[in-house]
Amino acid sequence: MKYVYPAIFKPLENGEYFIKVPDLPGCMTEGKNLPDALDMAQDAIAMWLCDAEDKNEPIPSASNVFDITCEEGEFVNLISVDTIEYRNLNDSRAIKKTLTIPNWLNTRAEKAGVNFSQVLQAALKEKLGIHDRP
Repeated sequence: MKYVYPAIFKPLENGEYFIKVPDLPGCMTEGKNLPDALDMAQDAIAMWLCDAEDKNEPIPSASNVFDITCEEGEFVNLISVDTIEYRNLNDSRAIKKTLTIPNWLNTRAEKAGVNFSQVLQAALKEKLGIHDRP
């Protein structure tokens, strides 16, 4: 499911940004800088919408970006989210994968009591440079 919502960005004195999404009650976040603020806005909107979808609650329509009123110094930006993609990226359920390794390596690993799933996960995280996800 793809959605686009306007978000109001308020620059703070320390260089960070406060972001609110007027169409989604309580949907607010902050970012350390503009690129981070854009990511945080996308994440906050996706979480809000996924929660509403899960509860079968109505999804509010997005306002016309030109109808949004800002205070001085604030600006509006459109934020696009795909809740299916968001769910796939944040889904930590285990899935089964079939792979092939040489027999000699399998034999030695089994003798050593290697947990193949843990080794593969660790290797994939290292290869992809992922350090902050469980």
